[in-house]
Amino acid sequence: MSKKKLIKGNLFNRMSDTNLLLIITVVIFFLMYIGAIIFQGGGFTKPQMLFNILNSNAALIITACGMSIVMISGGIDISVGGVVALVSMSCAVYLDFHNGSIIGSFLIALAIGLAYGIVQGLLVAYLDIQPFIVSLAGMFFARGMTTIINTKPFNVENNQAFLNLKQTRITVPGMGSYNRKGIYVPAYIEIGVVVALVLVIILFLVLRYTKLGRSFYAVGGNKQSALMLGINVKRTKFFSHLICSTLAGIGGYVYFLHVGSGSASHAMGMEMNAIASSIIGGTMLSGGVGNIIGTLFGVLSLSTIQNIVSSAGLDQAWWTGITIAAMLCIFLLIQSVVMRQRKRALKS
Repeated sequence: MSKKKLIKGNLFNRMSDTNLLLIITVVIFFLMYIGAIIFQGGGFTKPQMLFNILNSNAALIITACGMSIVMISGGIDISVGGVVALVSMSCAVYLDFHNGSIIGSFLIALAIGLAYGIVQGLLVAYLDIQPFIVSLAGMFFARGMTTIINTKPFNVENNQAFLNLKQTRITVPGMGSYNRKGIYVPAYIEIGVVVALVLVIILFLVLRYTKLGRSFYAVGGNKQSALMLGINVKRTKFFSHLICSTLAGIGGYVYFLHVGSGSASHAMGMEMNAIASSIIGGTMLSGGVGNIIGTLFGVLSLSTIQNIVSSAGLDQAWWTGITIAAMLCIFLLIQSVVMRQRKRALKS
C-alpha cells in the first residue's frame, strides 16, 4: 500500500461518524445554495436572502437543536411544536390583555418549557415509558391548552414595549445591496437570530467538552455499555428531555417575537421540521451520532430547498412536502452509503 493511500485511509478511519456526517451536510448545503445562485439568481445573489432564512427559522433552529440532543441520546420528542404554540398564545394573552412586561412573558415561556421537560423527562427516564407516547400526549395537551387559553388568533397591539422589541433590527455591516431604484438597503437580522446562534454555540460546547454531553452520545450509542462505564442512564435521559423542552420554550418565545401573535395554528408541523432538520444535519435516528452545527445547516438546507421550490413557481404546499420528502430520502441514502463504506474500510 502506498504512503499516500495509507494517509488517506487513516484520515478517513480516524474521523468520527459525527464529523463525517457534518462535513457531508455542510458540503451539500453550499452546493445547493451555489446552485440556486447560478441557476435561479434573483434574491439568492443577495446576502439578505440568507439572513431572511435565518430570521424566519430562528425558532426552528432552537427547537431542532433540542430535538438533536434527544435523538443523540436515543429518544424523540414530538411535542415541541405544541409547546411553541402554547408559549406564543400564553405570552400574547399576557402582554396584550394584561399589559404584562417583556421579562414576565419570557419567564412564562421558560416556565412552560421547564414544566414540560420535567414531566416528560420523569415519565420517560424513571417510569420507562416510550418517549414517542409521552411526547404525543404532550403535543395533544399543548394544542388543547392553547385553544383553552384563547380560541381566536390575534396580534399583540396594546403593548408598545413588545412591539418595539419585535421591530428591532440588527444591521450587518457591509452586507447590504442596492434595490431597483439604486437605493442602498442594509442587511439585517432579528434578535431571535442572535439568540439562536448563541444557543447553538453553547450547545456545541456542552456536547463536545462536558461530561453530560459525552453521556448523551454514550447512552444513545449503547445503553448497556454506558451503564458499564458508570453513566447514570436515567438521569442522562431526563436531562436530554429537560433541555429539549426548555429550548422549545425559548424557541416558542423567539417564534412569538417573530410573528407577534397568538394562534392555535401556530407552529403546525414544526416538530416534523425539527426532526427532518436534525436528520439532514447528520443526527442518526438510532442515537449516538449527531452535531449541533450540523443541525444548524440542516435547518438552512431545509429552508433553502423550500425557497428554491417557491422561486421556481411551485407555490402549492404539496410541492414543498414532496421536495422535503425527496431531500430526506437523499440524505438518508447518502448517510447509509457513507456509513457502510466506512465500516468496510475499518474492517479491511
